Amino acid sequence: MNGAQSTGEDERYAGTLRILHWLIAALVLMTWPLGQMIGFVKDDVKLDFYLIHESLGFLVLWLMLLRIGTRLTSSAPLIEAPPFEKAVAHTVHGLLYVFLIIMPVSGFLATNAHGFPLNWFGLFTVWSPIGKSPDIAFTLSAIHAWSAWILLALFALHFAAVIFHHVIRRDRTLYRIL
Repeated sequence: MNGAQSTGEDERYAGTLRILHWLIAALVLMTWPLGQMIGFVKDDVKLDFYLIHESLGFLVLWLMLLRIGTRLTSSAPLIEAPPFEKAVAHTVHGLLYVFLIIMPVSGFLATNAHGFPLNWFGLFTVWSPIGKSPDIAFTLSAIHAWSAWILLALFALHFAAVIFHHVIRRDRTLYRIL
C-alpha cells in the first residue's frame, strides 16, 4: 500500500450494506417467529399478528430490493479462503438473497390470493396485483411456508460459518459486516 496504513475500510462492506444487513436480519428474526406463532394465538389477536407479520415482511422485501441495488453498485471486500469455501459462501449468500425475495413476495401474493389486501402497519392498503384467487392461494402459501424453512436453514449455515471464522479460524471475516 505504498507505505500507507490500511484503515480497514477496504476490508469491509460499504456502510449502507452493513446497515441493511443488520436491519434485514433483525426484521427477519422478528418476522419469522411471529409467522410461526400465528397458528397458536387466540382469534381475537390473530389479525393483529397477521398485520404485523405481513407489514414487516413487506418491509423486508423493499429493503432487500434496496440492498440488491446497493450491492450491485458497490464493491465487496475480497474473500480470503480456499476456492471451495468461496464457492459455498457465494452460493449461500446468493440463496439468502433469493429467498429473502421469494419469501415476502410469495407471502404478499398469498395474502392477496386469500382475499386479504395488505394494510401496511394500518397506515394504507397496498394495491393487490392478483386479487382474490383461491385457485393459487394454497400454492402461494406453500411456497411462502417452504421458503421460510429454507431461509431458516440458510441462516443456520450462514451463522455456523460466522462462528467457524470468528471462533475457530479467528480471522476478520465477521468484521467485514460490522
